[in-house]
Amino acid sequence: MLSGEPFPLETGPDGVIRLRGTRITLDTVWVAFQDGATAEEILQQYPTLSLADAYQAIGYCLRNGALVAGYLARRRETGQEIRQSNESRWAPEGIRARLLALTCRPARMRPRAAIT
Repeated sequence: MLSGEPFPLETGPDGVIRLRGTRITLDTVWVAFQDGATAEEILQQYPTLSLADAYQAIGYCLRNGALVAGYLARRRETGQEIRQSNESRWAPEGIRARLLALTCRPARMRPRAAIT
């Protein structure tokens, strides 16, 4: 009887599916594949990923298209909600100018970092 390694996908406490032992999301691998990248090309971009895990993730997406589409739709929705929440707290307009103003101020005028 053959014994195999555990399946390479795991869901974190945040609900995001990642490839086991990495921070690489299923979304990343699947979107790259749909954009025309081969498993080998994906591996070049993400060297912490194993070729076997990349193939298994792609195979999972191909076999479970409806599940993956639903998952990706929820991820997009959650991402949009987070973006809207962040933009309501920190207006994106003029952020470049505000950041440049902070970096261009003399050191004596910059807020001091708390020492912990």
